[in-house]
Amino acid sequence: MTSVHHSVSTWQQPLPAPASPERDALVRDLAARVLARGGGRLLVGIDGLTAAGKTSLGHELAEAIAATGRPALRATLDDFKKPWKDRHLYDRESGEGYYRNAYDYDALKRLLLGPCRDPEAASCALCSIDPLTQVDHSATTAPLTPDSVLVVDGVFAFRPEIDEWWDYRIWVDVDADLSIRRGAARDANWAGSGAEAVHRDRYLVAARLYLAEADPVPRMDAVVDNRDFARPRLVTDRGSAAR
Repeated sequence: MTSVHHSVSTWQQPLPAPASPERDALVRDLAARVLARGGGRLLVGIDGLTAAGKTSLGHELAEAIAATGRPALRATLDDFKKPWKDRHLYDRESGEGYYRNAYDYDALKRLLLGPCRDPEAASCALCSIDPLTQVDHSATTAPLTPDSVLVVDGVFAFRPEIDEWWDYRIWVDVDADLSIRRGAARDANWAGSGAEAVHRDRYLVAARLYLAEADPVPRMDAVVDNRDFARPRLVTDRGSAAR
């Protein structure tokens, strides 16, 4: 089986253990839908509320694509944030500030999306600034082949700055309360007792602003109801996920 090239970032989540035959079938179905887009390079974006399950699905999807023999690469938008050393220059703590200022879309396009779209490019960087160590990994590259498939997950993946780059768009749907509960449990190790407030007052506020301004869900190629991780469903309802 073809291996998946992953980011060198230390902000890594492992490939989830197999959850159910139903989930495996859905991931294989999504992989087939992606690959049906053609034999050249493909860029797949996966978005949704924080802690919706975007990264897990991205890992699973990349593995399923690689299992068919297509070279696959994995990246996350969190590896393309602006460095913490510059945070005094702008608001990154409020919900609106996080939405407006946290991510470095110029670096994302220059290091990752642009090379993947350029048929002459032989490599790309899967990480700019490590979110935990703040080490600059932009010079560390992964190889590109003519038929590479890049799978990128992250919030705000379909905002105007980068929406045009994707060949296939996936929205991972959970309700706002579940997003907060999952996120608070996941981030308690670094946010402590304030984890729930961070998710409610920063990330959810940012997500609602994004949904109001960019309205990404109607443009999705696939919407995955991920409320039950073991039994996700491919749905056609394009309603708002932050209701």
